[in-house]
Amino acid sequence: MKTKNKIDIKRRKTRTVRVGKFFIGSKYPILVQSMTNTATKDITSTLKQIKQLEDYGCQAVRVSVRDKEDALAISKIKPVISIPLIADIHFDVNLAFESIKNGADKIRINPGNIGDKKKLIDVIKFAKDKGVSIRIGVNAGSIRVIRENKVNFLKWTVKQWADEMVKEAIEYVDFFEKFGFKDIIVSLKADDVERTVLANKIFAKKTDIPLHIGITEAGPLISGLIKSTVFIYKMLSYGIGDTIRVSLTDEPYKEVVAGFEILKTLGFVEYGPTIISCPTCGRCEIDLIELVKKVEEKIYSNPILRKKAEGKKIAIMGCIVNGPGEAKYADFGICGGKGKGVWIENGKCIKVIKESEWLNEIIRKIMSF
Repeated sequence: MKTKNKIDIKRRKTRTVRVGKFFIGSKYPILVQSMTNTATKDITSTLKQIKQLEDYGCQAVRVSVRDKEDALAISKIKPVISIPLIADIHFDVNLAFESIKNGADKIRINPGNIGDKKKLIDVIKFAKDKGVSIRIGVNAGSIRVIRENKVNFLKWTVKQWADEMVKEAIEYVDFFEKFGFKDIIVSLKADDVERTVLANKIFAKKTDIPLHIGITEAGPLISGLIKSTVFIYKMLSYGIGDTIRVSLTDEPYKEVVAGFEILKTLGFVEYGPTIISCPTCGRCEIDLIELVKKVEEKIYSNPILRKKAEGKKIAIMGCIVNGPGEAKYADFGICGGKGKGVWIENGKCIKVIKESEWLNEIIRKIMSF
């Protein structure tokens, strides 16, 4: 899936960390991941969601581990999925042990909310023994000085925030490496672009540890996607970022599509086709919005269709103003009119087809490749 990136950057050199069957680091492609929003102990619902994420191309999935039942469920989930499973641990270090025992490929912890350092040492040693990697997650809203109410953080500058986040992350890294544990990934996240960019830039200069990048609590679909896109672009332009998550208050599979589309736009990967379509206006006499949604869902949720359509440009145009020119520029597409449209391939008008046949004709064409 790797292709020449369009922003001509040289990725920051990092160590390599294994997560299940994947490797993370500058020698390997940037991974796109997401997180389930089901109760992990509800194995049926969790597996259904992971299967959907896999269909859309997700390369690693994180699940919440809130109690022992969630940890035990990992043993039932892991054998029937094809991507690495990451256990999200907070507060109770015993859940890290249970998750590793039950097959987690990686655990994500915030050492700041794991109070027992002795038990944390035991987890580090156990993970090392089992070949399980650990992501150290540092979020702006939960760094130690805030938790302990030691400062008036409301008056902090962006630099002060970034410095405190990095300071805490480095402290945790040093603690882990003190016990010979090197399979570390770090994330430094805030809910805005400025603090998150600066924290990651500062940290990246101090260590060779791979970075998982993203904005935390980014928000609903549109605002969250815009914020995440700006941030991820900035990070990748600096050569920083080895795994990404586009956190959205929406269905998890949309995070996967968003992540790949960002990487595709920047030239890091191929992921399905490029769909060009009208924003619609008063001239449009068909339900173009609904059609484009159906085309997109049909292609991106199907690994076979998505792969066959990779690198193709598909035009779905709603009227005769810009439609003919745009459709001729695409590999194939439709220039629509009322109830019918002209089917165009490689710049040539091939035939006129009914509106009701458009979706099937697009899928048929993709399957012919």
